[in-house]
Amino acid sequence: MRRRDFVAGLAVTGAAVAQTGKAPTGAGRLKQCVTRFVFDPKMPLDDMCREAARLGCVGFDLVQPQDWPTLRKHGLVPTMAPPGGVTIEDGLIHKDKHEAFAASLGNAIDQCAAQGCPNIITVGGQRRGMPYSEGADNATVFLNRMKARAEDKGVTICMEVMNSKYDRPDQICDHIAWGVDVCQRVNSPRVKLLFDIYHAQIMDGDVCRNIQQNFQWIAHFHTGGVPGRHEIDDTQELNYRFIAKTIADLGYTGYIAHEFRPSPGRDPIESLNQAIAIMNV
Repeated sequence: MRRRDFVAGLAVTGAAVAQTGKAPTGAGRLKQCVTRFVFDPKMPLDDMCREAARLGCVGFDLVQPQDWPTLRKHGLVPTMAPPGGVTIEDGLIHKDKHEAFAASLGNAIDQCAAQGCPNIITVGGQRRGMPYSEGADNATVFLNRMKARAEDKGVTICMEVMNSKYDRPDQICDHIAWGVDVCQRVNSPRVKLLFDIYHAQIMDGDVCRNIQQNFQWIAHFHTGGVPGRHEIDDTQELNYRFIAKTIADLGYTGYIAHEFRPSPGRDPIESLNQAIAIMNV
């Protein structure tokens, strides 16, 4: 069967789910989650959670702690907390921010542990001329400072691999190898990578091999189609069904969250249905 025929069949299945209100048959081997980006931005969070749960998702990424009770009302786990004080501009590599980061990230780790959120996102930050090697040294120093707290609390700090070509100019963690190097140097089960498949494809490609070779340093995944970060179907260049099977075959037990942006004119709920069906391996 050709890939486009297979994915088209999955799309039909997704549309049927949207019409019948029934969740996909079989949970599959991957624990799928959502972010707000996959929904109509005008939809209330309560409705987003209701739809995500109905379609078989188990969690919700990047929701503020004050909204976690809404997730739990619908049986969803807060799977990844927003960054504790770290920003896209001022990330882990900026030593002058480390004291403030340590306080805010420490509090966020404690809150995650108390409320059952397993992961917290963080970022390297903008280079502003800083060499990659110096940035890696600085990030390692900070993460070494925080790893004992994360280990004690059972919360994983996930540094996101981004693309500096289109979406996040000047980000230092814009290649898998840089992020893996930092994680290896910190060498903690609670300091790993958020492997954003969209970003990784743009910067490094060879997605499945990179996942296989660096699997021990990956704690979380995000999805998104290339180009444009739209649906993960046959309108873009990645074969997400194969990627999902690769991840599942490695015995991955963490979460994979959909972070695509629905294309203009397409129904967001139908697109989410389709994405869940594609990843349901």
